[in-house]
Amino acid sequence: MEKSFDAMVSSFKEFVKRIKQYEEALAVIYWDLRTGAPKKGVPGRAEVIGMLSTEVFRMSTSTEMEEYLGYFTKEENSKLLDNIMKALVKEYKKDFDRFKKIPEEVYKEYVILTSEAESVWEEAKNNNDFDLFSPYLEKIVSFNLKFIEYWGCKSNKYDTLLDYYEPGMTVEKLDKIFKELREKIVPLVSKIKVSEHQPDDSIFKKDFCIKKQDDFSRYILEKMGYDFEAGRLDESEHPFTIGMTPGDVRITTHYYKNLFSSALFSAVHEGGHALYEQNISADLNGTALCTGTSMGVHESQSRLWENMIGRSYEFWKCYYPELLKVFPEQFEGVSLDEFYRAINKVESSLIRVEADELTYNLHIMIRYEIEKALINQEIKVADLPRIWNERMEEYLGVVPTNDAEGVLQDVHWSGGSFGYFPSYTLGNIYSAQLLNAIKRDIPDLSERLSNGDMLVIKEWLADKVHKHGKLLTPAEILKSVTGEEIEPKHLVQYLEDKYTQIYKL
Repeated sequence: MEKSFDAMVSSFKEFVKRIKQYEEALAVIYWDLRTGAPKKGVPGRAEVIGMLSTEVFRMSTSTEMEEYLGYFTKEENSKLLDNIMKALVKEYKKDFDRFKKIPEEVYKEYVILTSEAESVWEEAKNNNDFDLFSPYLEKIVSFNLKFIEYWGCKSNKYDTLLDYYEPGMTVEKLDKIFKELREKIVPLVSKIKVSEHQPDDSIFKKDFCIKKQDDFSRYILEKMGYDFEAGRLDESEHPFTIGMTPGDVRITTHYYKNLFSSALFSAVHEGGHALYEQNISADLNGTALCTGTSMGVHESQSRLWENMIGRSYEFWKCYYPELLKVFPEQFEGVSLDEFYRAINKVESSLIRVEADELTYNLHIMIRYEIEKALINQEIKVADLPRIWNERMEEYLGVVPTNDAEGVLQDVHWSGGSFGYFPSYTLGNIYSAQLLNAIKRDIPDLSERLSNGDMLVIKEWLADKVHKHGKLLTPAEILKSVTGEEIEPKHLVQYLEDKYTQIYKL
């Protein structure tokens, strides 16, 4: 007997819930792998990840999934679906069409490869040994080129990968965005370099107890609204956020004894990601919609919290006195103004995650141009250390002395995340647009923030952005909240206003 429409909906929801449960188990294993799994256990753990990922792959491309999608895309059934079911069907159909084209054994091999590669990358970085990582990266690039063949090449091969992280984004659009930013940022950086009013950031390069750094990071995260009963803070080589469900969203940071600002701002950055995942509507739990709508929107949350809130004068007007209680000797005689200017110092740096918010976008442009050339087979993996150093000198005027502080500094390529890096700059652009909307809706924001009220920001974001998960597209969220499409001019204006004041230009 054929199932009724309601029975089909119920059955489909149970089916996709099982997929999400496999993905939750995978996330826990991945978190363990990155936060302290024994080195000798890595190959075996990678196989487990490969096995579970393959099971998710099978279910996502199964005959059963195909039958569900076929049923719900029929006109007479489609018109009966509510908004959540329509979005669910659309999302799972996109995954079905994408992954059905990849042979199962190829997918499993790739997952095992990237699981191992991340641990190899960590070892290569720690030992400054690009040659150790290079063979893995060559295979990962080769797999991605193969995937592009399966999926079909758009006007540019790199477009196919970009679309995975930011739906609708293309090389043509990005080139225009980066050109506009570069034309405004580079002259501003040049003016700052010759300014007589240079902040002194040596105040951060002292001896800071790691336990106290951890305590203060947790204190700030709680003030932001991060729910520690639905998450935790650990340490890893490269900070990251991983969300299993809104009730279990974990973050990591990395502590340096002689560089106070690094761990704190990494924690705030990851906390921004985590707040997004913790505040998605319960209606979307157990589905593919229970996550951020895109990596660009996700990065807008982390960059908003890290820079536009966490590095603001109002923020530290409230929390600098609290920091002085934790590190009285280290900041003895340092005024709030001196501290504020120091955390916003603009200086060409080698390490992306340590970069100031002005030059940060230049780091992303370097990675974008390298990725684009690599995927379009204009350069080879073996060329990367040389090209990386050349671009760093061209864009930032600094040259890495070794590959650990150069081409090996980021984890993304080891996991196959080609097309991800532009999300950071898109996130910066979105965050400036969102900040304008927050100020519009909360006229006394500055006063509230000066009094330590960050929950008003968290609640605004939860209502306008977070709760929707993947139910709305990035463009729909941006349009509904700001009334605009993506518009770089707001980021440019924010940066010019802020740094003109700091450097008295």
